[in-house]
Amino acid sequence: MCGLYSFRKSPEETRSLFNYLQQPNFPPRQYITPGSPIAIVRAGQDRKPEFALVRWGFVPSWTKEMQPGRPLINARCETVYEKPSFKNAIRRRRCLFPTDGFYEWQGDAPGKKQAYFIHRADHSLFAFGGIWEHWMAADGSELESAAMLTAEPNLPVATIRDRSPVVIEPENFSRWLDGNEEQVQDLLYAPPDHYWTMEKTTIARNAPPEKPPSPQMSFI
Repeated sequence: MCGLYSFRKSPEETRSLFNYLQQPNFPPRQYITPGSPIAIVRAGQDRKPEFALVRWGFVPSWTKEMQPGRPLINARCETVYEKPSFKNAIRRRRCLFPTDGFYEWQGDAPGKKQAYFIHRADHSLFAFGGIWEHWMAADGSELESAAMLTAEPNLPVATIRDRSPVVIEPENFSRWLDGNEEQVQDLLYAPPDHYWTMEKTTIARNAPPEKPPSPQMSFI
């Protein structure tokens, strides 16, 4: 499971890579925790890339009411086409998570696990594959949420974890976001062994969430 990731790039750099028209005033964040607002890129009504702010923690559209407990932050590639919670979203509502890295821990001793920041060697921006959903409560309130897709890890990550986020390369962005193409299983994999650098860090595993931006985000 990937439960903490980084998004420290500027709005300008992010917009340049993902090619959406909006100009969101979204601040960089060193780490993003489950349940907080996150930036995603999805297909808009005109099928062009669209920036959106949603909750990290997937809520299926058929859920009658929000349940307490840990949110559904990850979806396994091996079962995403069969799980009732995810099977419609993977076919019609895929998205991209802009990011520059994620965090994992190694070790068994409580309080003594070694944290790693896993990122591109050049610290460049890239994208995790994800799915999103729209949910409406009985009182008419609405929520958009997302989950990150995970797969079997590449060799470096496998030394500390048994799962890895899926990475979607820029040349596959359009195909991934195209809701008319249901089958994208050939993209559901971790990147090659050389893709990431694993850097030791000191961030706490139970790090408190950074103050997130307001869901009523301004666009300039």
